[in-house]
Amino acid sequence: MPVQGVATPNAIEARSGLDPWQHAELPAPPTPRGLGWISAVGPGVIVLGASIGGGEFLLGPTVFVRHGLTLLWVTSVAVFFQTVFNTELMRYTIATGEPAFTGFMRTRPHAVVWAWFYAILFFLQVGWPASAGVASGAIFYLFTGRVPGPPDVNVVYAIGVGTFLVCVTLLLIGRRIERTLELLNWIMIVCTLGGLLILALLLVPLRTWAAATAGLAGFDTGRGVFDFLPAEADFFLLAGFVAYSGCGGMMNITLSNWARDKGYGMGQRAGYIPAAVGGQRIQLAATGFRFTADTEALARWRGWWRLVRADQWGVFFVGAIAGMMLPAVLYVTFLPAGADIRGLGISAALASSIGAQQGALLAGAIAVLGAWLLFKTQLDLTEALVRAITDILWTGSRRVRAWRGGDVRLVYYSVLMLAASWGIIALRLAQPIILLQIAANVAGFVFVVATLHLLYVNTRLLPPAVRPSPARCAVLVAMSLFYGFFVVHSLKTFF
Repeated sequence: MPVQGVATPNAIEARSGLDPWQHAELPAPPTPRGLGWISAVGPGVIVLGASIGGGEFLLGPTVFVRHGLTLLWVTSVAVFFQTVFNTELMRYTIATGEPAFTGFMRTRPHAVVWAWFYAILFFLQVGWPASAGVASGAIFYLFTGRVPGPPDVNVVYAIGVGTFLVCVTLLLIGRRIERTLELLNWIMIVCTLGGLLILALLLVPLRTWAAATAGLAGFDTGRGVFDFLPAEADFFLLAGFVAYSGCGGMMNITLSNWARDKGYGMGQRAGYIPAAVGGQRIQLAATGFRFTADTEALARWRGWWRLVRADQWGVFFVGAIAGMMLPAVLYVTFLPAGADIRGLGISAALASSIGAQQGALLAGAIAVLGAWLLFKTQLDLTEALVRAITDILWTGSRRVRAWRGGDVRLVYYSVLMLAASWGIIALRLAQPIILLQIAANVAGFVFVVATLHLLYVNTRLLPPAVRPSPARCAVLVAMSLFYGFFVVHSLKTFF
């Protein structure tokens, strides 16, 4: 048995070029009670906050207005799969103190191959600041009282750039970036879901609630039949909606980075990424840890797993279902069935329609809610992109770790500045809703690959006592096949 702090030579986790794990004791988990659970959970709050803006407020309503509420069954299945996937991501982090990206880099053929692979996928999915661009439509509506059209493209672009740069600025302040995101997402979730719930209870008729509830199982109450896929479906739109029902691709994987910074399991021994303003220099470990799975360690493991279940099933699963259902019933109530709401003003479509029937005051409240929701989503997406690339660089390169005295903040904020520069350019390339659909389709492909990669990592590298059960392994395989179906059909629309 290896001694405390000594790496095992020729370990399986070091065969791809990374340093082996150090041996350490699994920290004791917190034992929250009552309101203490609010501070104990956290990663699930961030990933839920990131999910509500793209899929739940934009792609979901676009699909439901066009094809009906029966497609809510997709959300039921997707959120279930993603919740299991998320818990498996956190399994790896609790056991090792490393983000899942590092676990992927610990597999053959080589760490550098996987570093490039996932960095490129992350860039292709999250590198487009689509949420900031879409938020600009709601902000434009607030100041002008109308939905933007083609003549307003330059103004919308300028608002989108300004919104994006505010997100970049917020990532400079605080002490621990993960904690800043957690607090902001608690505010967003309470305000957004609470506001949408009040509006839905006041404005949505009972028959629409019944249709939405039945739609979670794919049942069409109007025709009295199950209808799982619409005729002549736009699979490019539908595949994006499937991927962004819940969170989506690389954003789910970044959950493990936030869990590390939150201090879940071995993450307490790894350190975290501090903010540039208000944060102090923290030594971020480039190498993870392993523990001896004895009776005491396994008891602690079960305590950490209790936290994971609360964070994912209690926060993410419930919140993601509600986050998709509430905007859905509002959109189908106030917009004509079959309409295509994609365009510069998609984020103002609901506000405009409600305003025409209920007055300008309520329309303004909806626009504020949409702008805040999308702004906060962009903040989460930007931070996730920068965090993941930073962790990949920090883990994979000794030269990067030695740069300027080994302060991880220098790496993080250098990547942030590059991402900000590219984002300003990217917003000019296409309408934000098109960028969002591209990002969502990339997310679907990520799920196809990463679910199987995570399955391999957790069943080959982790100690046998904490590996996933056969049932969980089967769920990950089914998840890859589920998303693969939609990815293939989406690709067929181009070939």
